[in-house]
Formats: sequence, C-alpha cells, structure tokens
Amino acid sequence: MWLLVFLGAAFLVAMTPGANNLLGMHHGMRYGPASGVTGLFGRLTGFAILIAAVAAGLGSLLAASEHALTVIKWVGVAYLVWIGARILYTSFRAGAFTAADDVTTAPSLFALARKEFITAVTNPKAVLIFTAFVPQFIDPARGQVTAQVLTLGAVYLVAELAAGSIYVGIGAIVRAVRMSKRAQRNLDRGTGVILLGMAGMLASSPR
Repeated sequence: MWLLVFLGAAFLVAMTPGANNLLGMHHGMRYGPASGVTGLFGRLTGFAILIAAVAAGLGSLLAASEHALTVIKWVGVAYLVWIGARILYTSFRAGAFTAADDVTTAPSLFALARKEFITAVTNPKAVLIFTAFVPQFIDPARGQVTAQVLTLGAVYLVAELAAGSIYVGIGAIVRAVRMSKRAQRNLDRGTGVILLGMAGMLASSPR
C-alpha cells in the first residue's frame, strides 16, 4: 500500500513542469515520439545515479553541503542557458531557410539522451527529490533502509518514465498536426525563452 501511495505522489512530482519535461516535449515536437522517448532514458540514467548515491549515503552529505549544491546549481544554470540559447539560435537561423530545407533532422539518439542526462544531474531540485522527498517514505521498521531507498527509487523511475512520456507525447501531437514552419519556429522560440527563464530563476534562488 505504501508503494502505491508513493507512486501517486511521485507521479505528481514527476509531472511538475521543469527543464527535463520541457526538453522532452521539445524533442517529441521536433524529432518525433521515438526520438523523444529514447532521449528520456538519458534522464532516467541520471536519476538512477542520484538514487544510487542516496542509497550509498552520499545523498545526505551532498544535500548538507552548501558548496556542492552551489556548484551543481551554477553548472545547471550554465547548461540551461546553453540549451535555451541554442534552441533560440536554431529557430532564428531556420527562418532564413527555404521550405525545401530540412530543419528537423534528428541528431543522434545518444546526443538526445546526453542532453536529458546532463539536465537531470545538474538540477539541484533533482538532488532534493532524492534527499528530501524520497526519504519521507522510508520506515526503518520495514527493513533495511538501503533496500527501501533502491525500491522507492525504482518506483520513482517508473513514475518519471510515465510523466516524461506524456510530455513527449504532447510534443508529438503538436508535430502530428503539421503546424506551419512559422508556428514551429515560434514554439521553439517560446521553449528557448522558458529555458532561459528557468536558468534565471535557478540563478536567483537562494540555494
């Protein structure tokens, strides 16, 4: 029963709009659902590493280290700025192409997964999810804490996969309606602006 309660709570957390979900939606919109879902596994790999760190006892130390979180924060800010600026640059550059030009050719699946991975592991909020949210559902009376962390982490990954797939699906629906090149560029520009806004919010956060 407690796992079902955690799964519901985890899904709500995973569905919260954020950099990874926005990036997944962008990938689904630009490159199709298959590429978007494949990229999603980069995010899951990053989260799996964080879960393993928490299970090994490193998570609590990281959460308590102001310096470590500050470094992660600014790396995350820099990466969000880079992604947002690149999307904006590509959208404005595409405006100079003719209709015959293919501006939606998907990069390698590895490149998509790498983007999601780096975005996940450089997001301080992801660290807090696994050091503050997940431990609330741990009860020493149920057995080994490490085993519980790994179990809850696996359940969270399922919730993240479901939520991320929904965002990719939304992007794929937008792609399927065959919007005009101008509308696609406007959506890309909106995505880039939002990512830059998230970078600004992260940079101005106290921690």
